[in-house]
Amino acid sequence: MKTISMLVFFFFLLFLMAEAQSKNRTGSGSCETFSCGSLDFKFPFFNTDMPSRCGLFKLNCSDHHIPEIQLEEKGKWYKVITVSQANTITITDPRLNQSLETGSCTDLSSFSLPDSPWLKLTTVYKCNNSRKNGFTFTNCQGGSSLYYSDLKDHSGCSVIKTPESWVIPRNKNQSILNATFSLHIDLPQRCHRCHHNRGGECKMIKDKFRCVRGTKKPNNHQGDNSYKLKLGLGIGGAVIFIIILVALFILLHRIYRKKTSSELLSRNNSKSDVEFSNVFFKIPIFTYKELQEATENFSKDRLLGDGGFGTVYYGKVRDGREVAVKRLYEHNYRRLEQFMNEIEILTRLHHKNLVSLYGCTSRRSRELLLVYEFVPHGTVADHLYGETENSRNKCYLTWSIRMSIAIETASALAYLHASDIIHRDVKTTNILLDGNFGVKVADFGLSRLRPSDVTHVSTAPQGTPGYVDPEYHRCYHLTDKSDVYSFGVVLVELISSKPAVDINRCKSEINLSSLAVKKIQSHATHELIDESLGYGKNEGVRRMTTMVAELAFRCLQQDSTVRPTMEQVVQELKGIQNEETVTSHPSSSPNWEEASLIKNMKFPRSPISVTDQWTSKSTTPNISAYDC
Repeated sequence: MKTISMLVFFFFLLFLMAEAQSKNRTGSGSCETFSCGSLDFKFPFFNTDMPSRCGLFKLNCSDHHIPEIQLEEKGKWYKVITVSQANTITITDPRLNQSLETGSCTDLSSFSLPDSPWLKLTTVYKCNNSRKNGFTFTNCQGGSSLYYSDLKDHSGCSVIKTPESWVIPRNKNQSILNATFSLHIDLPQRCHRCHHNRGGECKMIKDKFRCVRGTKKPNNHQGDNSYKLKLGLGIGGAVIFIIILVALFILLHRIYRKKTSSELLSRNNSKSDVEFSNVFFKIPIFTYKELQEATENFSKDRLLGDGGFGTVYYGKVRDGREVAVKRLYEHNYRRLEQFMNEIEILTRLHHKNLVSLYGCTSRRSRELLLVYEFVPHGTVADHLYGETENSRNKCYLTWSIRMSIAIETASALAYLHASDIIHRDVKTTNILLDGNFGVKVADFGLSRLRPSDVTHVSTAPQGTPGYVDPEYHRCYHLTDKSDVYSFGVVLVELISSKPAVDINRCKSEINLSSLAVKKIQSHATHELIDESLGYGKNEGVRRMTTMVAELAFRCLQQDSTVRPTMEQVVQELKGIQNEETVTSHPSSSPNWEEASLIKNMKFPRSPISVTDQWTSKSTTPNISAYDC
């Protein structure tokens, strides 16, 4: 007991000495995390009050609402809209925005971004003579200049550095030019070590990375403190070493036996489990230590979000890949079931709009961890009504992007259903967006395999309030039409920019599905659609959003047998996107009117929560409009 007390005392003494030295090292001119407007920044960003060695991108925080950033020294200033934990920033070019409003953007060279080694950019060429595969920007009304990408021979062409999203074809050889775009800052790990460990500056000299050391020398007082710290650490370390040897000598036989038996058992179990996983699941096994290092010990700074069964962190594994690490909650008794279910589902699926599973830890590992591809642009819910940016983010999901999101999500769900898999948790927070606003459907912890020879799976309802199929909630019958209902809620979110559940709405409209059905039944679809999409000004948008509302209405039918399949939903959405007539349903005829959607039909409300008390159907004749 005395030995343990002395050990604790010396550790506490060393901690106090290290803390004092740390305080001496910090002070004026230090490079710390700072706030700029409503956003928080850290290296590689620094503000105008910090020395240049603190970062690579200078921020002007004089405007307390929207900060400005320079992408190169003494360069142009851009407005900063958002910044992610993975150093992806969304910025606005005020000059380009003004040009787009006046339609005078005849030449992109004046808006070219700096050729920075730290930024992921795309090269576009403007040539004196016409080449093959040229494209134009449809919203650049000031001229018809052709631009080219991936030219092998670009002689006589000017080079323009642009964001990747500028050259994504939206319609054949036409694209959309945006004044607000995302840029990913890609720094080598050596740059971070140079800044954090050596106190130096990252420089590119003759196309090679260099760590330029700081020139500031410590004063005498700091030197004295350093000498005292080293002396104290040396004496204290020697004393602690002797104490540990004595303690180990006394308890050696007991500690050795316990440790040896525990390690042998753990090693055997881990080995058999890794072999089992490699044979059955055929996915890589990550060690807990590797993922702990990749996420900086699951730092709060790396937190991407929380889910129903775990927390997701950003990380970078040893081979350089950016990953999202899902850490299942330890206190959840179903975590192993969810862990195995998600692995089993994802290993049999391969679709461009489904998130990829890179691997996992062994079931005998210290924690259950799943490793996915990192999808940098957040969720659809973040952009529609994210907590950090509130209504500002939804401005960047234009109607064309929302249509693409709907089609790609529907395609992913149709693929799942063709593979006899029911997702069971379709919602906007499970629809991720990459840097090009491409869809990645995620979170298969609740998914179920449906045998091909049965019509449904009988199981207790699970899912997220506001998205749960009322028939599934009422009859305990899970079918692929349950996903169709949830997707109908997603469609309404895309056209209305309203959350699936909002307790601030009146009682009968807390669920967005109930609100949508009510508006369509009362011939007030225009009150449901977000005006900022151009509903009141653009005839094409008004027609397409109304047709999507009609499709969502069919998906939200209480009787699952009259809902369309996901394959039918995909085809109708593609027809709407191409502004073609969808003939697969009578209400989609050219003479379709909003009044033809409803014929005095009344539908019960969708359950607000999956935890509501379930009443048998024999006692609910006024609640259930259909038999199970």
